[in-house]
Amino acid sequence: MPNVRQAEHGERARVSRPANDLRLAESHWPATTEVALADTTCGSVLRDAAARWPAHCALIDADGAPGQRRRWTYAELEQAAAHVAQAVLARLAPGSHVALWAGNRPEWVIVQLGLALAGMVLVTVNPALGARELAYVLSQSRARALVHGGRYRGADMERVAAQALDEAGVSPAFVVSLDDLDAFQTSAPGEVPLPVVVPGEPAMIQYTSGTTGQPKGALLNHYSITNNARMMALIKGLDARTVNLAVAPLFHTAGCVANVLGAMQTGMSLLLPSSFDAESMLDLVEQERVTYTFAVPTMLIAMLDAQAARPRDLSSLETVFSGAATVPVEVVRRVEAEFGARLIIGYGQTETSPAITHTRLDDDAVDKSETIGRAIPQVEIKIVDPASGVTLPVDTPGELLTRGFLVMMGYYDMPEATAATIDADGWLRTGDLCAMDARGYCRITGRLKDLIIRGGENIYPREIEEVLYAHPDVAEVAVIGIPDDYWGETVGAVVTPAPGAQPHGDALRAWVAAALARHKVPQHWFALDAIPATASGKLQKFRLVDMARAGELEAHRI
Repeated sequence: MPNVRQAEHGERARVSRPANDLRLAESHWPATTEVALADTTCGSVLRDAAARWPAHCALIDADGAPGQRRRWTYAELEQAAAHVAQAVLARLAPGSHVALWAGNRPEWVIVQLGLALAGMVLVTVNPALGARELAYVLSQSRARALVHGGRYRGADMERVAAQALDEAGVSPAFVVSLDDLDAFQTSAPGEVPLPVVVPGEPAMIQYTSGTTGQPKGALLNHYSITNNARMMALIKGLDARTVNLAVAPLFHTAGCVANVLGAMQTGMSLLLPSSFDAESMLDLVEQERVTYTFAVPTMLIAMLDAQAARPRDLSSLETVFSGAATVPVEVVRRVEAEFGARLIIGYGQTETSPAITHTRLDDDAVDKSETIGRAIPQVEIKIVDPASGVTLPVDTPGELLTRGFLVMMGYYDMPEATAATIDADGWLRTGDLCAMDARGYCRITGRLKDLIIRGGENIYPREIEEVLYAHPDVAEVAVIGIPDDYWGETVGAVVTPAPGAQPHGDALRAWVAAALARHKVPQHWFALDAIPATASGKLQKFRLVDMARAGELEAHRI
């Protein structure tokens, strides 16, 4: 059992501010200990949940019709996972790497937990990947087996998998479709003993979202992800009364860590849709009395607009979590006013299991829109000069570094990339530029790699983006550097229009010019229906830069 007291059924578990209420002079927040770390594994938290809440609803297939949705209790979920573990152990030794390539569905969760009980290393794979991308992941991760989703957005995954395995030169111990999971679960020839799994052992390889190019596999252990999931759930006040509309992709840490492992440690019910649709999400909140959900800013805006057009009963909704991109203050206020729910903002990375910072439930709208909050318990962060590594005074922008239980074991089979990211003292470089105030709250000012250098002057895109997010015609924006023979780089802005709006470059240029210095005003303006983003909602600016270099943005100039 975990060595930490968990909230009883029906109680709200809350994480308060540290008792000493630190006031900082320099940008260094020490790890606080108001919540203890627990010696847990992904399998042990499942067993604990089944013992504690055996008859409580653990998992709901949201894609079924109301009244006919498939449901699993915690006892049934443990039993189903144990059957997967037996079938896998009949074919592979503990510690083997098994790739899971599928969209969101309950069987994904069952396989994830079954692999955990079997002591396997789960390799999560984005279901949108094509054959060549899948081949890279299978080869680089040294996957010994593949579980796929059958079909995804019209693609025949079995056919694509065969092509990828051939290209990767991988001879798997087994390839199975989630459509055939029932048969697979009963395929073990006899009882196979489940291994003893140690918290410090590898649990999963999570491939980075690819905001800067070729993905790297972050190797995460059981201790880091189970504790990170529990910290996040406690900060949000989640417990066994919670019905979580779990829309985050399961192949991402927001899905298989925050949602799945968070549920195992709080007793909440996971309501799992296969994809996001604003209309159906709101219907589900009303039908299943959802109390908590996650949505990136663009999803929030879509839900707000859909609710305004056709109101539903959202009185059950208590908490909404967002992150991955700036949440405009007006969106924060609208969510809390129109949904009647409190919004929490989080920040993290795949390499940090994932959460580093969170705002808190009782923070004001300004903190929720302008900051990423303060470090979660047991996590240390600091802001340093990127060149010298010196810790900076408060309110001074620099690179955010973090260390503690949350830091990955390293990039799988990439020692040089690991050494470039984690230093000898255990500090992980996030690559994000932030400023920390005296309370420990951080504000993102940009990405090191996003920095635009125009004629020798440093320009931080985040500052310009914050101004543009306040314009009523703009739903989303990405500011990028456009190669220029004279200046080296000039500033470009790519926007997505707010519903019904038709933004014009001249008007947007005047808007920015009224707020910022002349050299920061974008010279190039483009509008796209959607800005390329990762599955977790992080904008892929490198793709926009590639489009600009190839001349592909010209047709979208405004």
